Amino acid sequence: MGDSATMSQLKILTGNANPRLALALGQHLGVNLSDAYIGRFPAGELEVKVKDDVRGADVFIVQPTCYPPNETLMELLLLIDSVKRASADRVTAVIPYYGYARKDRKDEGRVPITAKLVANMIVSSGADRVLTMDLHAPQIQGFFDIPLDHLYAHPVLLRRIRAMNLTNVVCASPDIGSMKMAIGYSQALGTGVASCYKQRVSGDEVKITTVVGEVRGKNILMVDDIIASAGSLAVASRFLKDAGAERVYVSATHPVMCGDAFSTLEDAPIEKILVTDTIPLPESGVPDKIEVVSVSGFLAEAVKRIHMNMSVSYLFKNQGGGL
Repeated sequence: MGDSATMSQLKILTGNANPRLALALGQHLGVNLSDAYIGRFPAGELEVKVKDDVRGADVFIVQPTCYPPNETLMELLLLIDSVKRASADRVTAVIPYYGYARKDRKDEGRVPITAKLVANMIVSSGADRVLTMDLHAPQIQGFFDIPLDHLYAHPVLLRRIRAMNLTNVVCASPDIGSMKMAIGYSQALGTGVASCYKQRVSGDEVKITTVVGEVRGKNILMVDDIIASAGSLAVASRFLKDAGAERVYVSATHPVMCGDAFSTLEDAPIEKILVTDTIPLPESGVPDKIEVVSVSGFLAEAVKRIHMNMSVSYLFKNQGGGL
């Protein structure tokens, strides 16, 4: 994809959040990762040193702010500050998963708007641009006073879904919030659409009271942006099966997988769960029904286009657009 003449000033760095994704991205571009040290001082504070020369370079720092979010966010901020102070020409924060995105508004008294605060911190640290994927709340794009490119994972996921050759499919959302995404998938696949109506009983318990749309005798593709505790997906899958669905499949971008998510999904009546590698999964303990689809090539194309001052919106026009 890359050539030495045009990519010579492109530098790729990574923190500890997802080095495998950064390495794969670099391989797509033919660019080796720049060397950086991330350690700790005796008092527990993070210590960062970028070992490669970045003066005048176009630097891309690949760092999803996933678990542990405070640690990975701080690594990102320190890496940005390091290369900015080392006279990098431009610094792009590549944040495949943007943590704290679910706190995007003040929904009660005396609470922060954390998604906005994190955006301020990234800008203040010296980032010139942000590249991210499937923000939980798309309006977060407006929280940044620098250019932000918002990619969608569905072109990559749809290729895998089509290869599964599913028939008699209905695309469904586990709650009203994911309905727009379900409609987008249904239009791309030419299927029907359905939505579950979810009520939250407590902080960790939900119930589904009804489903809008025809699901009896259908194979269901549930779509969402995040799998966190997996409680909603498990409850929705059981409700859909009770409502007469044949098989239930899931497609989601970000495998946050907190708490007992793996055991919850293992016990749920779901055939297969497609996720991307925006967040790394552990080396062991992952249910066999979970399959990882890499977005490294898609991100690499966006990085190449940013580096060469080409249109990033091309990716939307020619690979399916945003849902």
